[in-house]
Amino acid sequence: MKNTQYLAREPDDSGFIHYPESEHQVWNTLITRQLDVIQNRACQEYLDGIEQLGLPLERIPQLGEINRVLEATTGWRVARVPALIPFQTFFELLASKQFPVATFIRTPEELDYLQEPDIFHEIFGHCPMLTNPWFAEFTHTYGKLGLQATKEQRVYLARLYWLTIEFGLLDTPAGRRIYGGGILSSPKETLYALSNDPEHQPFDPLEAMRTPYRIDILQPVYFVLPELKRLFELAQEDIMALVQHAMQLGLHAPKFPPKAA
Repeated sequence: MKNTQYLAREPDDSGFIHYPESEHQVWNTLITRQLDVIQNRACQEYLDGIEQLGLPLERIPQLGEINRVLEATTGWRVARVPALIPFQTFFELLASKQFPVATFIRTPEELDYLQEPDIFHEIFGHCPMLTNPWFAEFTHTYGKLGLQATKEQRVYLARLYWLTIEFGLLDTPAGRRIYGGGILSSPKETLYALSNDPEHQPFDPLEAMRTPYRIDILQPVYFVLPELKRLFELAQEDIMALVQHAMQLGLHAPKFPPKAA
């Protein structure tokens, strides 16, 4: 695992996390900007989740506030974690309906992009969708499968996660919309993902597992669900059989240049 410059903030004895005013200001900048950008771009299920969460604009929310809404809607919770966690911990949390949230926020210098998932990415990007039963069920199933998977199988599962939960698109009667948290927490990628620049492919879990990705660039290809319920249906399928099939077929050639040394 790579190192990080960020340190998650610890709660006090009553479970309250104190953030300096400068960090609340970063949250305010991020959320007010992004709420504007996602209009007519985020899927309705995400917007419904944003409304239910009632995220404050002027301060970083406390995890307990998020938990009250998630528990009431889908039985999920968020769990406080350090900046980076091992795959094993990640799968253990998802398998127990807990979504990891690192309790730090990016610096003003990294406002537009950082590789580590911070509290804005996790809460604004992912938690609204976790109020949706279909999305929540898929995420729970994914965690349980990851716990049982081998190291090599986990790499294929990771690609499925990346191209759905992080960077998934969705066709709706109102047009193409975003549900992936990695897109919805990034102003640049929110605009780019729905443009004509990247490739859009109909969602196929086998193809997604065979598609290489890089975490430090705008995605060259996105997979588009016909409807959000497709994720719930996928959770009922034999995903590990698909993983085995993907491993036999091997990876597609990457649609991006190799990383500079």
